[in-house]
Amino acid sequence: MAAALIVPLSFILTTTAMTDHVVYAYNVIKTVEDNHGQLNFVSTILTTTTNASSSFGGETAISNSTMTEIPHTSMGPAIPEKGYLVEEIRDNLYWVTDGSYNTIFLVTDEGVVAVDAPPSIGQNYLKAISEVTDKPITHVIYSHAHLDHIGAAGIFPKNATYIAHLDTAAELKRAMSLTKNVSTILPIPTITFPNNYTLQIGNQTLELSGGCLVCDYGDNHIPGNLFIYAPNQKTLMLVDVVYPGWVPFVYLAIANDVAGFINAHDIILNNYDFDTFVGGHLTRLGTRDDVVTQQEFVSDLEKAAAKANNEVQFSDIAIQVGKTNDAWLLYSKYIDAVNENCVQNMLPKWGSKLGGAEAFMPTHCFAMTHAGRVDPSVTAILQNSTMTAAAPN
Repeated sequence: MAAALIVPLSFILTTTAMTDHVVYAYNVIKTVEDNHGQLNFVSTILTTTTNASSSFGGETAISNSTMTEIPHTSMGPAIPEKGYLVEEIRDNLYWVTDGSYNTIFLVTDEGVVAVDAPPSIGQNYLKAISEVTDKPITHVIYSHAHLDHIGAAGIFPKNATYIAHLDTAAELKRAMSLTKNVSTILPIPTITFPNNYTLQIGNQTLELSGGCLVCDYGDNHIPGNLFIYAPNQKTLMLVDVVYPGWVPFVYLAIANDVAGFINAHDIILNNYDFDTFVGGHLTRLGTRDDVVTQQEFVSDLEKAAAKANNEVQFSDIAIQVGKTNDAWLLYSKYIDAVNENCVQNMLPKWGSKLGGAEAFMPTHCFAMTHAGRVDPSVTAILQNSTMTAAAPN
C-alpha cells in the first residue's frame, strides 16, 4: 500500500536495524541503509511503500499519518541516486549535501580544507571531494561539537590539521576523559582559539569567529559554534541557527541560549558581506533574504510568546484542573495552554510560508515562552516586543 511518512528531523547518525525506507519532508527524502549501516539520503516522490513489520508502526500507523504540503521555496535541488550532490559555490568553494545535511569544502593550492563531517554523508564526502580534485585533505574545521555534524571526522587523514574553537576542543577532551574506548573519540583539534582565527592558504581565506565577536550576545547554538566566512566567495556558514526555507529544528534548534540565538540573526546581517549562506541542514543553500525571513519569523515568535505568557494565567488553569496533588499535571496543562495560544498566533502566517512550521511550531513556542518566563535576557526581549507591538502608528 502506498503511503507517506514525515519523520521528525532527529537526524539519526547510524543504524543497524533500519530495513524500511523512511520518507520525510522535502517532498520527500528517503534514507537508505548502505553496507555500513549508514543512512544516506536520496530524493524520491511523495509516496513509498511499507508493510506491517515496519519499525515505525507498520502499515496501519503510516496509512493514518498526514503530510503537510511543503512550500515550493523550501525545496532544493534533487539529490542524485548516488546519494549526494556536490556543486561549486564560487572560486573553488564547494558544497555537498545529502538533502538532510550540508557542508562545504575549499580547494586551495596546497590541498583541501574540509568543514565538518556529517555521518549521514559519511564516505560520500570523500567521494564528492574526489570528483573535483585529487589534492589531499590538509585541514579539517569543526563548526561545533555536535556529533551529527562532525561525527564522521575519522574518515579524514590523521595527519590533517584539525581546527576548532576552544569550547569545541574542551568538549571533545571531556568526552575523551569519560569514555572507556578512546578509539570512539574524534580527532582532537590541533589548532584552537578563543575568539577569532584566520586560515590563509595561498589566495584562499577562511575567517573563523566564535569568541569576543559574539560574546556580548551569548552563544548562538552551543558554546564554540563558529561563524565560518569565505570572503573571496562571499559565503557564510553558521550551523544550526538559520534553516533556509524552513523553520529551525525543534526548540529553536535546541538553542543553548535563546537570547544568543535571537541576536545571531543581527550578527549575520550586520557583520558579514555575503551572498550565499550555508546552514548545515536540509535541502538548499540560502541567501541574505532567507536570513531576513527567519529573523522575521523569530520576531513574530517573540510577540506571540509574550502575548501567550500574558494572556494565559496559571491561576485560571489551576481552577480548570481542579484540586490535585499532581503538580506536574497542573504545570503540563498550563504549558499546553500557553503553547496553544502561541501556536494559533503563529500558524496563520507561517504555516504555508516555511517548511516544517506545523510540525515544529509547538516546540518553538515552548522554547520562547519558557525562556521568556525564566531567562532575564529573553524576558527583557519579550517585554520589548510587547511594547513595540503596542506602540501607536
